[in-house]
Amino acid sequence: MTPTHPPRPAHVVIIGSGMVGHRLVEQLRAQASAQALNITVLSEESRLAYDRVHLSSHLDDPQPDLSLATDASYAGQGVNVVYGRATDVNLHTREVTVAGRTLKYDTLVFATGSVPFVPPVPGREAGGCFVYRTLDDLDAIREAARSARTGVVIGGGLLGLEAAGALRKLGLETHVVEFAPHLMPAQLDAEGGATLRRTIEGMGIGVHTGKSTQAITTGAQGHVTGLDFTDGTRLETDLVVFSAGIRPRDDLARQTGLTVGERGGIRIDDTGRTSDPHVYAAGECALHDGRIYGLVAPGYQMARVVAASVLADLGLLTGEPPLFRGADLSTKLKLLGVEVASFGDAKGTTEGCRTVSLSDNVRGTYSRLVVSADGSRVLGGLLVGDTARYSDLLDLTLSGTPLTVPPETLIVPPLPGGPVMTSADALICSCENVRASALCAAVQDGARDVAGLKKCTGAGTGCGGCVPNMHSLLQAELRRLGEAVTNHLCEHYPYSRQELFDLIRVRGLATWDEVLAAHGSGLGCEICKPAVGSILASLHNDLVVAPQHAPLQDTNDAFLANIQKNGTYSVMPRVPGGEITADGLIAIGAVAKRFGLYCKITGGQRIDLLGAHRDDLPAIWEELIAAGFESGHAYGKSLRTVKSCVGSTWCRYGVQDSTSLAVRLELRYRGLRSPHKLKSGVSGCTRECAEARSKDFGIIATERGWNVYVGGNGGVTPKHAVLLASDLSEDGVITLLDRYLMFYVRTADRLQRTSTWLENLDGGLEYLRSVIVDDRLGICAELDAAMARHVGSYRDEWAAAVQDPAIRARFRTFVNSDARDDGIQWVDERGQIRPADNPHLYPLPLGGD
Repeated sequence: MTPTHPPRPAHVVIIGSGMVGHRLVEQLRAQASAQALNITVLSEESRLAYDRVHLSSHLDDPQPDLSLATDASYAGQGVNVVYGRATDVNLHTREVTVAGRTLKYDTLVFATGSVPFVPPVPGREAGGCFVYRTLDDLDAIREAARSARTGVVIGGGLLGLEAAGALRKLGLETHVVEFAPHLMPAQLDAEGGATLRRTIEGMGIGVHTGKSTQAITTGAQGHVTGLDFTDGTRLETDLVVFSAGIRPRDDLARQTGLTVGERGGIRIDDTGRTSDPHVYAAGECALHDGRIYGLVAPGYQMARVVAASVLADLGLLTGEPPLFRGADLSTKLKLLGVEVASFGDAKGTTEGCRTVSLSDNVRGTYSRLVVSADGSRVLGGLLVGDTARYSDLLDLTLSGTPLTVPPETLIVPPLPGGPVMTSADALICSCENVRASALCAAVQDGARDVAGLKKCTGAGTGCGGCVPNMHSLLQAELRRLGEAVTNHLCEHYPYSRQELFDLIRVRGLATWDEVLAAHGSGLGCEICKPAVGSILASLHNDLVVAPQHAPLQDTNDAFLANIQKNGTYSVMPRVPGGEITADGLIAIGAVAKRFGLYCKITGGQRIDLLGAHRDDLPAIWEELIAAGFESGHAYGKSLRTVKSCVGSTWCRYGVQDSTSLAVRLELRYRGLRSPHKLKSGVSGCTRECAEARSKDFGIIATERGWNVYVGGNGGVTPKHAVLLASDLSEDGVITLLDRYLMFYVRTADRLQRTSTWLENLDGGLEYLRSVIVDDRLGICAELDAAMARHVGSYRDEWAAAVQDPAIRARFRTFVNSDARDDGIQWVDERGQIRPADNPHLYPLPLGGD
């Protein structure tokens, strides 16, 4: 009797080990075992698939692991890996050649992705020119940046701005050059691009739009020296990154004889099949219905369709496989810390459509909705600076749900604590098309953290932009189920910051050792030590550099100054309300001249003196103290400035004396340690020259008194402050702000700005008003007393430090010598010093004005 042998498992070869190739492996292996299906992955890179969406985080310190697959994980799934570039495919014999080997296949899948487009400009091959595509590219850029001062990105689209963020992260003076009239031309309109530009330029990044590069110039060593533009202008640079778009990687498919598009891309049908019945394509290399999809979400959809089609061909799938009918190109991103979203018909190309837009130059946001001709349905839109409503607006766009409210109300930002528009079953993850109901079901089935939700639903495994919403939904669902939600400060303290604050306050604990012994465990960490130090400072107003508190402080608080990128420090004396005498200006100038410091007027109406050696700090402080100055607390989580206009004293429009009130507020709240930095402004009329509504607390004059606004901030995510009380006297303002600040200090989370605190406060603005105005909790007298203790116990930290010999000794550069650090190098720039370019020896500056 002739023995029978089991049928040979079908062999699928995947050319490419990127994100889409990896998702295809996952889809195939989830439905077919190694006994039924043999899978081989060809990887041209030296490493397997990694998270290319978060490529720039490769430059972080510590460096995250972006790997999606490893040799061990693939081996455990029975997936073979061959490293090398595929050089030939024979469609007739069904063979692919790679690294000198010939592999036979039953089904072949191209997942070769794309390559960066490099404009054909003279000099593009010069030393110092790079593309921005792989981890190896980033490693090369990082190495080149060590000897560079300036970096230019050619391309102001998604990838270009991502690359600009990387150069900025490396400490380079950064510029972005874009051929189109505005940034992100594929996604944004002119107004959205202008809003994005203002924000990016505010970060110190140069933006050059409407520029065509004529040539890249080089020096004697063949290294890039600059860019010449067709309009006759020039931009000097040491490093160039090309990020001007992508082109499908279809060279091997074209050589093989597969049908490709006129402008590139391997043609596929709705099943993902190419012109050869045994060959498929997915991701950025594939051309479907005349379109290349350069986003990860459509690539994942293609991978799902191709996997099902392949399994159906091999008889391993029952039922009809899904089809790829195109994909939504909506995106939600954070570029250089700026939130940007585009969804649906964002440009308004639908016939008869109408638009409604809102541009807020104070908050740095822009919102645009495209609606149907009758205004009943959302067709698409743009969001710049604030994408909180992206999921709901995208859901309305995709579902075509008729609107029950005027469309303009959908883009007006809600008041802090007010109701937020949320669909009954909101789309949380657009990459994986996961709705809130699926996440809630996963929680009910046992998922108890974000990692569990990712595993159960796939949400958050694409671009990752939905993870914060997933975390919020997880906590809300756990509360609904009656389970405890962990809000521990860290692994050493099983309490929230608010709980720990109350424990320390009630028990009268005064040192780290006492707090750790009573409520903590272990030795503490970089999270809990500064948090406890801040709480102790808020409650007792002790000197933060006193021996019992100094080990808790970060670098800035430890030396009462902001460390800069070359290891020197900046000194910023307090200038209450921005008011300063001529003698004061002269004194600051004399100090700067004697110690060779760089002078910069800040946005908070103060003068920053940069470049101070650590061992010079006490001497600098002494001279400033002798001239009547004190610490401006630019280094601490405390009150920074109270900005003011000249008010009724000088201005013909002023209705109240804003400068006097600003000085009074700044002197009252100076040194108040809080969960995050605090800024304020006082405007003498509604023209708002002090920008009070972009502050944590702002005061604006009326003819009847003062209006108090709270919960605003500038920065990466600007927030407009909201009106707390109207037409108050100066004393009324003081009383209200005393309570507001103390209630915030007591109840906010670690590193939580007042804007976020107010938004998360149960009951929002109305609850805050009921507590500090109506005394709903009966704690107003206690809050008043707490502020009175702070005001009465205030001491200037600089003065206390210079008077204590033990503290002064900590500022010596060397423990065994009084010599200075002569290794710091300077160059001249516009008549002042600045650090010589080696930005990698020290951390970037923290704190500031």
